[in-house]
Amino acid sequence: MRDIGNRFAWVSIYAIAMALLEAVVVAYIRALIDVTADRVSLGPYVTMEVWREAATIAMLVAVGWLAGRRWSDRWAYGMFAFGLWDVFYYFWLRVLIGWPETLLDWDILFLIPLRWWGPVLAPLLIAALVCVTAVLVVLRLERRRSLGITPARIGTLAAGSLLALYVFMSDAIHALLQGRPDWETIRPEPFKWPLFLVALAMMALPALLMAWPAPLSGRKARLKYTET
Repeated sequence: MRDIGNRFAWVSIYAIAMALLEAVVVAYIRALIDVTADRVSLGPYVTMEVWREAATIAMLVAVGWLAGRRWSDRWAYGMFAFGLWDVFYYFWLRVLIGWPETLLDWDILFLIPLRWWGPVLAPLLIAALVCVTAVLVVLRLERRRSLGITPARIGTLAAGSLLALYVFMSDAIHALLQGRPDWETIRPEPFKWPLFLVALAMMALPALLMAWPAPLSGRKARLKYTET
């Protein structure tokens, strides 16, 4: 358990420091192109931003790979880093530039493959779920128990994830399909909270059921106690 604590500690340090670095970069960008609540146009910086986001994901995947020992806990550490990075990204923005003023402030959450729009609270809820699930996965694997993966749980989780993506990108998708020229810059409103909460529940329930640390049976518990 001590080894796990050390791994999570170092992954946390990396994610929090990386979030600070990213927040500083975004603060510079917001100042350079005069981003306001009513005007969000990245102009010639949009391609650069897409590559920056792709690099961010690659860095989070890399730290998860280095922290874990097998594919399942490598995935878990990477997802933990992603969730913690997302939380502290907004924390550092608040410290640096006083934004977001509230958790209901809107933000461009991601640019790949289309713009994701939503209140800050929405990605933070997903980030919290990701962090909790990742920790539970590692604890369950430490007990030498396989994850509770079933086709139904995987299907529900995937459907919930796709529904959440639709909520974030729905207006851009519809504008693109209609051939509207403003599909890249359209700002949706209001946020589809009922659909998002359904999506969050569809993600949370199977994820927690798959990851919850199953108790050891009496015989296995005695053997583990004897070995330690």
